[in-house]
Amino acid sequence: MRPAELERLTVAQAADRYVELVRAKTVTGALSPSTAEVYARDVATLVELAGAQVVLDDLTGADVDALLLAFARRPDGRLRTPSGGQSPSSQARFRRSISALFKHAALAGWVQVNPMTVSTVTAKERGGLRPQRRALTREQAQGLIGAARELPGAAPEVGKRRDQRTELRDALIVLLLSTLGPRVSELVRADVEHFFTNDGVRYWRIFGKGGRTRDVPLPDDVAMVLREYLARGRPALAGAGEEKALLLSWRGRRLARGDVQAVIDRVQRRVDPDQRRSVTPHGLRHTTATHLLADAVDMDAVRRVLGHSDLSTLGRYRDELPGELEVAMRTHPLLRGKPGR
Repeated sequence: MRPAELERLTVAQAADRYVELVRAKTVTGALSPSTAEVYARDVATLVELAGAQVVLDDLTGADVDALLLAFARRPDGRLRTPSGGQSPSSQARFRRSISALFKHAALAGWVQVNPMTVSTVTAKERGGLRPQRRALTREQAQGLIGAARELPGAAPEVGKRRDQRTELRDALIVLLLSTLGPRVSELVRADVEHFFTNDGVRYWRIFGKGGRTRDVPLPDDVAMVLREYLARGRPALAGAGEEKALLLSWRGRRLARGDVQAVIDRVQRRVDPDQRRSVTPHGLRHTTATHLLADAVDMDAVRRVLGHSDLSTLGRYRDELPGELEVAMRTHPLLRGKPGR
């Protein structure tokens, strides 16, 4: 049985405790010393790749994907002239090692959810994050947001009854994901009562990882769609136990994580092909972080919007944008205006 309370250890602290446990098993004969050292070496590599001060519970399935891929690209130090990355067998071994650590972490109460259960990278993948997980460019994001904005006035799909229409709900889902970057689990857990108004500003109280909450203000356009959805888009009759859920199917059931991807794909079909690119909910989280930071929004404000406990975590959500270095150099702050002015 798991502990009642979460112990928020850093990656380094969790690694030290786990390696100590692994080495203790050699005394009882449960593990051979050589196997224990392989585990210890792989866990040390995990600390190096993830960052010693990152909280273990903050690592998501996407983060694990990135770690596995980073390990796959590392030169093999056993070779005289290291090149080409790790062999498939080394990648599989590393995956087994960190999977064992996270399995223990889940039982010990160091993580709420084992991120290995939602990791999608296989041992043979060598290329970086899947395109769907990367941030959309500004043009792609604006195309998706534009399609979402047009949904409430769009003609209904052929064959759908009035009570089966979900345009307002779908628009709200895409706008929330694109502008606030919540985790998909936070989105589907949202209840109507989690949205409130203070001094004329609409807020979403998001219940995130580790029992932490954050109050995030909604952009005016998003607040307007939320108001319309609650007034005329949310099913009047929710299923048993779903009366508080914000996002419901037309049958009145709370949406599941997989339903959210289907919504994004449906809205994407309305985007101009020149601006269209497949994206996951996590890719839209990357999109939020990338464009807020690219627009010089304060890093701590972005951290609070995304619900991270540490600024260092933002680095994993900041993707490169085409041409951003050229723009930065054209508008260099030290070269604006004339000298002496």
